[in-house]
Amino acid sequence: MTDEPLFNPWSPAFHADPYPAYHRLRTREPIHESPFGFLVISRHEDCMAVLRDQRFGREGFEQLFQSVYGEEEERHRIPRSMLFRDPPNHTRLRSLVNKAFTPRVIETMRDHIESLVTGFLDRVQGAGRMDVIDALAYPLPVTVICEMLGVPVADHESMRGWSSDIARSLDAFGLPQHADIALKGRLARQKIVEYFRAIIPERRRAPREDLLSLLIAAEEAGDKLSEGELLATCVLLFIAGHETTVNLIGNGTLALLRHPDQLARWRDDPRLGATAIEELLRYDSPVQRTARMPVEDIEIWGRQVKKGQMVVAALGAANRDPAVFADPDRLDLGRTENKHLSLGFGIHYCLGAPLARVEGQIAIGSLLRRMPKLALATDQLEWRESSTLRGLKSLPVTF
Repeated sequence: MTDEPLFNPWSPAFHADPYPAYHRLRTREPIHESPFGFLVISRHEDCMAVLRDQRFGREGFEQLFQSVYGEEEERHRIPRSMLFRDPPNHTRLRSLVNKAFTPRVIETMRDHIESLVTGFLDRVQGAGRMDVIDALAYPLPVTVICEMLGVPVADHESMRGWSSDIARSLDAFGLPQHADIALKGRLARQKIVEYFRAIIPERRRAPREDLLSLLIAAEEAGDKLSEGELLATCVLLFIAGHETTVNLIGNGTLALLRHPDQLARWRDDPRLGATAIEELLRYDSPVQRTARMPVEDIEIWGRQVKKGQMVVAALGAANRDPAVFADPDRLDLGRTENKHLSLGFGIHYCLGAPLARVEGQIAIGSLLRRMPKLALATDQLEWRESSTLRGLKSLPVTF
């Protein structure tokens, strides 16, 4: 026997491959009470129910943030982003930027995204090898979101470490044994806030056709956005605007390299691009879990769940639920019934989903088309030390 908990997302084995643990959760204890004090749900139907149930919210996390960050956070206080707000505040904040991320707007960016991908691949085409993360998966989405925000693209490297620390800190909230990780995340968030705070005055003087100028105009109107909300929205758009897509491109490329029949299938039939991306999102989701808290004491799953108790929806587990997906552990780029939860569900459905899909289709599709005999250059892959946002540190390939 072992004292290893049924759900231990901080273990190296879980980082490398969480899916056996998810299978155990779904079959043995689909409503799992973690020794860390939260519930973990792993069935697709339960995750869907929580994500669309308005009795579960996000603003309850404010008290948890305060317990983790304490007085130091209060001295650097800005409001939480829309990610941790409920209606009507969530609705107000999301509506300010929603129009920039509609499928119609994103389609107008397709030619430019293709041009960027061509440039990134041109740089490595003659080398016969590349790190997919450093050469393509990271620079593409971070360049696009910097351009949309109006942030100098050259600054993204200095922000990369901050973004990584914030992503890793998502695993650590409310867990004293991971207080150092939460602290690094807090400090990184302050650095990015300070970065945006420093560039806003110039943009006030000389507005441009970018998201930052749009948000400043809303803040100056006085009734739509406070200065703190402006900063929080900038931080969220920058981090969410690239973190998920980096992992989509990296995880998706790795899945294809491990399934050469599916790689050849997409390469030989580029029309598969749209369904292929949905399947890659399902198969190894860039976002593995999300959480909610009841806004009141409720009864669900035959048990009482107290107001403020964290409920973790294991999206990666839901995406492999055999009750919803036929042969769920098989990668099938032609899968048409694909109700995955990788981009969320309900009011917090990923704002940038249309952009992530287009970037993923173009990046991976171009890679398959331009790099014949694409193959892994190593069997020793390193995963990022985060189980909320799942992704590789690097992905070396030859071609």
